[in-house]
Amino acid sequence: MGNTQRESFETMLSPIRAGRRTLRNRIIMGSMHTRLENEPDSLAKQIAFYAERARGEAAILVTGGFSPNAEGVFDQEGPRMDDPDKALHLRPICEAVQAEGSLICAQLLHAGRYAKIEGCVAPSPIRALINRFIPREMTDADIRRTIEDFAKAAANAQAAGFDGVEIMGSEGYLINEFTVTHTNKREDDWGGSAENRHRFAVETVRAVRERCGPDFLVIYRISAADLVEGGAPADEIAALARKIEAAGADILNTGIGWHEARVPTIAYPVPRGAWRQAAANVKAAVSIPVVASNRINTPAMAEDILASGGADMISMARPFLADPHFVKKVREGRADEINTCIACNQACLDFIFSDRPVSCLVNPRAGRETEFRDTPTDSPKKVAVVGGGAAGMATAAEAARLGHVVTLFEAHDRLGGQLNLARAAPGKDEFDETLRYYSGQMNRHGVTLHLGQRAGLDDLTGFDHVVIATGVKPRIPDLPGVDHPSVATYAEILSGERVAGDSVVVMGAGGIGHDVAEFLVTGSAEVHDTNAFCETWGVDPTFAAPGGLAGDPLAPKPSRRKVIMLQRKTSKPGAGLGVSTGWILRNALRKHGVEAMGGVVYGRIDDAGLHILIDGKPKVIAADTIVLCTGQEPERALAEALSARGVTVTMIGGAKEAAELDALRAIDEGVRLAQGL
Repeated sequence: MGNTQRESFETMLSPIRAGRRTLRNRIIMGSMHTRLENEPDSLAKQIAFYAERARGEAAILVTGGFSPNAEGVFDQEGPRMDDPDKALHLRPICEAVQAEGSLICAQLLHAGRYAKIEGCVAPSPIRALINRFIPREMTDADIRRTIEDFAKAAANAQAAGFDGVEIMGSEGYLINEFTVTHTNKREDDWGGSAENRHRFAVETVRAVRERCGPDFLVIYRISAADLVEGGAPADEIAALARKIEAAGADILNTGIGWHEARVPTIAYPVPRGAWRQAAANVKAAVSIPVVASNRINTPAMAEDILASGGADMISMARPFLADPHFVKKVREGRADEINTCIACNQACLDFIFSDRPVSCLVNPRAGRETEFRDTPTDSPKKVAVVGGGAAGMATAAEAARLGHVVTLFEAHDRLGGQLNLARAAPGKDEFDETLRYYSGQMNRHGVTLHLGQRAGLDDLTGFDHVVIATGVKPRIPDLPGVDHPSVATYAEILSGERVAGDSVVVMGAGGIGHDVAEFLVTGSAEVHDTNAFCETWGVDPTFAAPGGLAGDPLAPKPSRRKVIMLQRKTSKPGAGLGVSTGWILRNALRKHGVEAMGGVVYGRIDDAGLHILIDGKPKVIAADTIVLCTGQEPERALAEALSARGVTVTMIGGAKEAAELDALRAIDEGVRLAQGL
């Protein structure tokens, strides 16, 4: 790849002037809530987290949001920047980042009506769909005090050593709430006309610039597409961008979508680069650098947007969880070694929403940097890994990287295991990147691969350590007629071994059941082509219309297949899906006409279809295909045979515990096992 690869990313790697600073390249690590500040030994963990990403050569690192006052916190534990002494405690983070050649900016975020506290405030007293608290309407005095609080918080950040601040004006937080009629119903100087609705944002930027002087970087995060009814049209966004530039901002970073929007914005069903036109609209309005963001996860996509002139810089947040050395690898001509963010949200957003510190499915080190070592082992061991799925690949790659001699056996002729099934679900072909990364790591560190070889007892003699990562197999329920020709397992459907008919019953409404249903009703274009995605979700692809919407995001889009999903539990189907992606999947299936029923008792399967009891009444559901998503069983035969011979084995992943297709646990267990060898 060498030099040709280096040259192909020349725009991304070129320096750029912002305010009075020259940035070493055009990549920003975007703001993420990490919850590391609430952890024991929090300062050391934050220093390790940010310094690692500065070593990876991001030009600017933006922290998670700090509230400028008590009213603006996310929750009671939320970090704040209104106490000068507490701000000074953050200085070691700034020094660690700057020592590695990056700049660091503190994000100032007032949660407004999203604050999950009594006494939250907003332009108008309208409750957010995602918050139980009704906000208090801010008075003129409240507004002026809050502008002053932003300026004080920025000054506190400056005193603590930050190079600048990012003022959060998107995603439906307080400043964004003022700018649009969706949440601003005021009739005073802070509401009504666009001029008045923009005043709070403009005055805040002006106050920060005046307080902190010309050398301090001021980034403003502008909502480039609200994706809610009553959101801003493109001409108002452009007008606001020009006013923010005039008020003293050095960079405009673009945000996409409110947290209550019914359009997915950063999860895997969104095509890569889907929002680039929204950033281009902002760039056309101003002369300061404009940053494109959201679902940009590869150097090729970043370079394409920059080289096309659609933005001056790129913000990536979660891709720096997946691989903190993203930019460095590109500069060194090693772009093929990047561990790519797959937009699954499982260990980043879902952890944050469940009060856990951030991590990453494909990189368990993220947010846990102090728990891992990088020094090679002093006592190399001969290690056999049986199974080339997520758990086995992670173990083999990490053990070999640390200097162990590793042999991996995989019964099939290709690596991936259950990932090869997961990747069939719409949008989840991002798992191809995970397969590429771990395959490349194993190759680079000299793992001996035996593909298409089912390891036997004799193959596993002479090893110091045997790791069983043989995964799971579909569980077949004990049901009369389960061997009927209409019945298929989820593995047969997702692998393409069997093709479902026009009417399908999916038995099981967990994660796999939902993936199978989506596989059956969603066209590939909806997750790979921006125009098809926009059409499905009611988005205006030019982002000119109010809120960037062209219709109802939940409008029906019937599929040619009739799919019914059943579950025995009486709870709501899909209740156990990921917090940040489950709603997308449920809405997508509803749009495509998929029915879901709970509280079902399965009877038998015959030529007439699936016989069930629902609400105590018998019912027959006719179907061309009945798909079994009725759980998994661990594949442990080899482990039991080895144990009987007195061989010490360690089971990980699905072989240890069959629970859905849990790549998050599998990769984490694999890396940690290798670290502990």
